[in-house]
Amino acid sequence: MITSTQFGSTGWTPAQIGSLDGKTYVITGANTGAGFQATRILLSKGASVVMLNRNLEKSEAAMTELKNEFGITAAVRHIVMDLSSLASVREAAAEVLKNVPQITALICNAAIAQIAKQQLTVDGFESQLGVNHYGHFLLCGLLFDRIEESQGRIVVVSSEGHKMGLRTIQFNDMNWDKNYHPNKVYSQSKLAQMMFAYELQTRIKTSGRNVKVYVCHPGASNTSLIRESANLITRLSWVLMVKVGLAQSAEKGAYPEVMCAVEDNLKELAYYGPTGWLNFGGPVGECQLESFVLNKDTLTQLWDLSEKETSFRWQF
Repeated sequence: MITSTQFGSTGWTPAQIGSLDGKTYVITGANTGAGFQATRILLSKGASVVMLNRNLEKSEAAMTELKNEFGITAAVRHIVMDLSSLASVREAAAEVLKNVPQITALICNAAIAQIAKQQLTVDGFESQLGVNHYGHFLLCGLLFDRIEESQGRIVVVSSEGHKMGLRTIQFNDMNWDKNYHPNKVYSQSKLAQMMFAYELQTRIKTSGRNVKVYVCHPGASNTSLIRESANLITRLSWVLMVKVGLAQSAEKGAYPEVMCAVEDNLKELAYYGPTGWLNFGGPVGECQLESFVLNKDTLTQLWDLSEKETSFRWQF
C-alpha cells in the first residue's frame, strides 16, 4: 500500500545519489543478495564499505568480484562476524572500532528466514530471533558511539513478513518451544527489529544524542534468503513467485536500504520500501507503518529483555 512515493512516480533510485567520497558504510550480510548489491551501489559512488559476514570464503569471493568490477583499489574490506554468536559480534565490533574511524551508516541487512525446524544459537536463542534481532541489537549498541561521532545513522532492514505472525512479541515463550512455526517466528524476529529501531529513536531523542535511525524493507527480492533450511512448501512457493515475476531483482531489493543510508530528506518515524502491489516491488518510497509496531508497552518490554539477554546496557 502506497503512503507516499515522495520521489516522484518512479520512486527513489541510485541515480539520485551524489558523490560518496569520504563516507564509510558498514553492512552486515554483504557477500550475497541485497547486501552485496548495496555494497556495489555504494562503491560505484565512491564510498568505502566494510562488510560484516559470517562466511570467510564467500566474503573473499565477493571481494574478488567487486575489485574486478571497480578496480583493485576499490575501498572494500570484510570482517568475519557471525550474528548467531554474541561473542563473535563483540569480537567483530572491537575490530571495527579499532580499524574503522568513521561510520557514516551501519546497515543491519543480514537475516535468516523460514527455518523449518526450531534451531537455537550458541547463546540459547531461537535462531531467527537471535540472528535478526539480538545480534543486531548488540552490534548497534557496541558501535553507537562511533556512529554518533561520525554524525551517522543506523538502517534497520526489516520485512513485510513482520505482518505475518502474531503482530506482537510472544514474551512468555521467546524461543517458541511450545508452538514453533517458521513463518510466525520469522515474523516476530522482523517485528522485533522494527520495534528496536523505533524505541531507539525515542531514547536518542530523550537523551539528546545525535544518531538517525531509519527502517525499511526490500520487498520480494530474488535473493538466497529462502534457503534449504526452509520447508519444501515455502521453497516451492518462492520458486513459483520468482518464475511468474513477482520477485524483483536483488539489486532493486537493495534500493531501500541504500536510500536510508544516504538520503537526507527522510522521516525517522516511517517505514520505507517498494510501494507497489502488496509492497512486493514498485517505486521506492514511504509505506504504511502499522500501529501494532509502535505499542509502547511492547517496545519497552522488548528493549529491557534484549539488554538482559545480550548482557549489554545501552548508555544514553
